[in-house]
Amino acid sequence: MKVTVQKNTVISNPETRNFLADAYYPETENKLPLVIFVHGYKGYKDWGAWNLMAERFAQAGFYFVKFNFSHNGTTVENPHDFDDLEAFGNNNYSKELSDLNVVINHFSNEPQVDKNKIVLIGHSRGGGISIIKTAEDIRIHGLITLASIDSLERFPKNNAFENWKKEGVYFIENGRTKQQMPHYYQFFEDFENNFHRFDVERCMEMAKAHVLVVHGTDDESVSSKNSDHLHLLNPNSELFLVENANHTFCAKEPWKEDFMPYELSLVTEKCIDFLNEKIVNEDFE
Repeated sequence: MKVTVQKNTVISNPETRNFLADAYYPETENKLPLVIFVHGYKGYKDWGAWNLMAERFAQAGFYFVKFNFSHNGTTVENPHDFDDLEAFGNNNYSKELSDLNVVINHFSNEPQVDKNKIVLIGHSRGGGISIIKTAEDIRIHGLITLASIDSLERFPKNNAFENWKKEGVYFIENGRTKQQMPHYYQFFEDFENNFHRFDVERCMEMAKAHVLVVHGTDDESVSSKNSDHLHLLNPNSELFLVENANHTFCAKEPWKEDFMPYELSLVTEKCIDFLNEKIVNEDFE
């Protein structure tokens, strides 16, 4: 099946700033379920093997979208590098939810899309954002979390927190690029001001969508216990653990192969099967 790829569409969000999105979809007369991939912390739409995953979803009959959060550190001019660390430091959960809403609004109105079949796939922190959005937005009928956190309350502790509050910024080194990436204190203030909205546990309990929870057993960044917990919070969800898979299901940046790593391919096929069963043949109108 021939796949159309539209790269680097500029999306405008008046609440944040412009950012980029990609769409992958098959050439067909049929209306397609919309699948939106939400990247995680220090992630971006073109990281690793996400392009290959996008192509596979399109081949399977989905309109697949991936995008850069407006304040993830990339820019419209350079979507592959953390060129704007000031923006990165000024990112917060409210901005990410706003960006995600704009992406849903934009692509649900594309002529090829069945706006009654919208799915979010969130990786890592993007999983937490996707869970919140699913609880808030009745348009979301499917939710898949990949190596997701079970709480957005992930901040420095004790003396480190006090130093952050006093100095107004703390830095984390990016292991791949060795950049010192800033986090301004506004990030915590945004969380504190929206504490109930950002309660991932409550949102997982409230989620009315079909839910698939996926995690690797060898995740070095987010323990698979997070996904065990999410599954317990939403007993109607399905839990899929991938043996020996790490946080990115054995993909890495850069990914130079023209095929996905086995573990990510396994996850992708599981997601496609799940959506075919739960979303494609259902009537949500």
